[in-house]
Amino acid sequence: MRAVICPQFGPPEVLRVADVPRPEIAPGMARVRIAYAAINFADIVMIEGAYQKKRPLPFVAGMEYSGVVTECGPGVAGVAPGDRVMSFEFFDCFADEIVAPAAHLYPVPDGKPLTEAAALPVGYGTGHGALEWRARMRPGEWVLVHGAAGGVGLGTVEVAKAMGGTVIACAGGAGKVKRALDHGADYGIDYTAEDIRARVLEITGGRGVDVVVDPVGGDAWEASLRCVNWRARMVIVGFAGGRVPQIPANILLVKNVAAVGYWWGDYREKRPAMMRDSVAKLTDWWREGKLRPHVSHILPMEEVTEAMNLLVRREATGRVLLDIGGEEA
Repeated sequence: MRAVICPQFGPPEVLRVADVPRPEIAPGMARVRIAYAAINFADIVMIEGAYQKKRPLPFVAGMEYSGVVTECGPGVAGVAPGDRVMSFEFFDCFADEIVAPAAHLYPVPDGKPLTEAAALPVGYGTGHGALEWRARMRPGEWVLVHGAAGGVGLGTVEVAKAMGGTVIACAGGAGKVKRALDHGADYGIDYTAEDIRARVLEITGGRGVDVVVDPVGGDAWEASLRCVNWRARMVIVGFAGGRVPQIPANILLVKNVAAVGYWWGDYREKRPAMMRDSVAKLTDWWREGKLRPHVSHILPMEEVTEAMNLLVRREATGRVLLDIGGEEA
């Protein structure tokens, strides 16, 4: 079968499409023919060798996908051949097939396309966990989302609206801000042309925001810290901006602000029931039309380097997908 191999750590140009042996099935596992695989910023960090979870070289890249179950190993319950599913693993998803624990597979509702399914688990799951588990967001609160046109950011915007928040979307460029507004954000800030702190305080009438979800870091984080409300919660999701901010503890102290770290992927191992409940809730909202996963580009597997570079160059909104088996997978 075909797969995207990372033979050495480096930029997306190191990736190669090659033939590899089909993975063998085992008890509790299911074989899935992959339809689409989503590109995540974490994939780029992984092939650079800088992600918190590592695998010896060479490895098959890719962490998020949709597809169709073709075979189940002994002891599998809850899924069967023919089921359309979505899931994530840290590796092995940029391939024609994957063998994964059946417990990791989530059903795709009837009528929903596999393209949207491939774009849902990581981005929307990250946003939901950030808001519910870490920020304990309440309806009516003000929520500031950075990187609001990206996969995680756009998902967080929609989830925050579904949870009853008033959302300020911050993104780089008027087109990206419009994308976030089209997906439910109440207000938008173009950080390339506007001062984040000044605009947030203007929009909120001087009170500041209650929750910040930040996958960017750097200047965005530092500006947010100066426009939060008393007892705000700031959720650190990642550092796509390239700079890890140093948090001034004195500001946290005087405004009773909580800065909390958050790695969504770790919850499946440590809190699997929470993860499944979260995906079930997101699937219900998706079925009801409250969530609308956005895909800006679909490229063939052979163009994986260009697909990743769309993220590197910040030319994508929502998700970029690899078309591996397509809707007829």
